[in-house]
Parts: sequence; structure tokens; C-alpha cells
Amino acid sequence: MTGVERLSGEGSRAQGSRAQALRRELGAFLRSRRERLTPAELDLPVAPRRRTPGLRRGEVAELAGISASWYAWLEQGRVRTSAQVLRSVARALRLNEADTAHVLSFVDDPAPGGGSPGWVSRNLLSLVESVSPNPAVVIDPHWDLLAWNAGYAALLTDPARLPPKQRNLPWLVFRWAPARALIANWESEARSLLGQFHAHAAHHPEDRRYAEIVAEVTKDPDAANWYGRRETAAYQPAVRHFRHPEVGELRLRYVKLAAVDEPGHHFLCYLPDDRDAEAAVRRLTEGVDSPRPPAP
Repeated sequence: MTGVERLSGEGSRAQGSRAQALRRELGAFLRSRRERLTPAELDLPVAPRRRTPGLRRGEVAELAGISASWYAWLEQGRVRTSAQVLRSVARALRLNEADTAHVLSFVDDPAPGGGSPGWVSRNLLSLVESVSPNPAVVIDPHWDLLAWNAGYAALLTDPARLPPKQRNLPWLVFRWAPARALIANWESEARSLLGQFHAHAAHHPEDRRYAEIVAEVTKDPDAANWYGRRETAAYQPAVRHFRHPEVGELRLRYVKLAAVDEPGHHFLCYLPDDRDAEAAVRRLTEGVDSPRPPAP
């Protein structure tokens, strides 16, 4: 066997292993949603002795219009299926918009994450600085913080003061103690962010960095509960409310942009929603030097 053939074989095995892991993740997600439903919610007859929580697999299969054995294989991660079938299953399980999108995302079998570099281009760095004093940051596919400006450091905390592994958006929300007091609607904001993160991480079951972040974040009891329930969420533009110890109440519009020339990188910015917030943001950064991102 030549070196090229050997590498090709190893690549095929790795790709097959990842595909199986993705099918298992999809199956586990469908099972978690099936177990939350009750026959009464769907006007189904209730048997006197039901040994399993939620609906039975056969009941979901009947509602989705597919065979019971095929649905069982789907939950077991043994088969691939089409978007049409998954839409039918999503309707049968009464999935919301975010959960349905999450299920359908498994059809495309996206490429593994972590491929983008751990550095930021001059263009993105210039953009982060140009929006000052408005808080802005660049994150990578793992939601690690790569670059930030003085406004971001003043609004939350300067990531440069944190160990590299803790320069991460989910870590800040769940493991950085002041976050619960700083973010006015902490529970809803944190739950939504974790749901979005889960939707990304679920596609990369063999990615060590995702696993590392999940292990650290789920040390928080709330995160462990929500992540364990496989909750998902879709990004929604919104006005974020902060209670800052120095400038008081802040209403900031949250903007998220994908970097076309740097796949996997996103630019996040908080824009004042009113004149009071605009003045408060300026006060936060008065006399503060712009922090520099860590060296690559």
C-alpha cells in the first residue's frame, strides 16, 4: 500500500467515524424531545401501563408517516435520512423553529470546526477599533475571544487578564461571577446563548476544544441542566440590558456579523439604543487605553 492510499484510507475512516458520531447526536436529540411529549398533548390514547417516559417510538413514527423500524434506527444513529423525513419527524415531535433548524442542519453534514486560524486579520482588527467606544469583539468557531476593544473590556472585563482558556464567551456568561449581576436578564440571555452554542458544538463531537468548553461551562448547575436537556436556540438581534456598577443601566443593541473572508470568525458589537446608553458608553472608556489582542 502506498503512502497516498494509506492516508486516503485513514481519511475515509475518520470521516466515517465523524458521520456516525453525528448520527448518534441527532438520534439522542430526537429521543430527548420524544421523551418530553405525552400522549395527552397529541390526543393519543393513554395506555394504563407505560414503562417509558413520553411518546413511544412507534407513535412518533405513525405521526411522521414513516415505519417504526426506520424511526428506531434513526434514534439509534444507524441510518441517514432526508430533509423531508426530518421535517415530518420535527412536526410529529412538535419542535419549535430553533429545534427544527437544528435537526435539519444534520442533513448537510457540515465540515468540522476549528479550521479557522487563531488570529485576526488587520481588516477585522481595524473594524473592532473603528467602532470604539462601542464595545466590540471578534470570536472564532469555538466562541473564543480573539480581539476586543476598550469598550468591550470596560463593559465586561478585559479578556487579556484572563487565562487563554477562559477567553471564551460561554465561559464569561456562566463562569465569570459578575455576569449574573451585570446582565439584567441573565437567565434568558444565558439560556439562549448556550442553546446557540450547543447547536454549533453538536456538529463537532470529536472536537477537543468544544468538549473542553462544555466540560468547563457545565460546572455551573444551570448550564449543566440546560445543556443536558439538549436545548437549542437561534440567534436573534435584540436589545441587551446591563446593570453596570460604574455607569448604571445600559440598553445596547447586539449586532453579529459573519466575516466572509475569514470563515468561522464573527464580529460582535454593542450599539447604544438611546442617548443615555451612548453617554454611558463614552464614560466607560474615558481615559482608557485600547487593549491589544494577545499575540498569535
